[in-house]
Amino acid sequence: MAVIIWVNGAFGAGKTQTAHELQRRIPHSFIYDPENAGYFIRKNIPAEMAKSDFQDFPLWRETNYGMIKSIHEEYDGILIIPMTIVSPLYFDEIVGRLRRDGIPVHHFALCATKETLLKRLRSRGEGERSWAARQIDRCSEGLSLPVFDRQMQTDTMMIPEVAETIANAVGIQLLPDGRGKLRRIYDKVMTQIRHIRFFQ
Repeated sequence: MAVIIWVNGAFGAGKTQTAHELQRRIPHSFIYDPENAGYFIRKNIPAEMAKSDFQDFPLWRETNYGMIKSIHEEYDGILIIPMTIVSPLYFDEIVGRLRRDGIPVHHFALCATKETLLKRLRSRGEGERSWAARQIDRCSEGLSLPVFDRQMQTDTMMIPEVAETIANAVGIQLLPDGRGKLRRIYDKVMTQIRHIRFFQ
């Protein structure tokens, strides 16, 4: 059965980079992206059923619950899930439900000040009026709730340190990072490019 690590956080908190750092340094690990279910739903329903946030589709929550449970039961590696989710109700419908089924989910909310998040978003080409920037207050407020424990303040942490803190909390030994500086920069940029979203 899979060990599940859910990496939560506001946009710009470093979820995706942390997830890929963990995957690079944990043998037999897999990244599951719940957003893909949202894009599938959007492309396969009538326009009249559209919602501005695909998390509002009950089917999105049900699909991800089912997918994660199925992977957990059949995969014996580490399942890494980078996903922003700040509604306690929606969180309960996926993570809470999995836990009630007896499936442990190690949840980490990557937190940072608004100034830090805006700086990180600017570094990847997203200004203060971008969709991601406009979600900062909502995300920060939601993730401050006790249900989203464990919260990690990451303002002064680099991605490898965040990954190592998560791994230590879960009891996983990471492989050493043997990449050179240029390779680390290349991997960071390529991860950003692969996860650019042209619409929300």
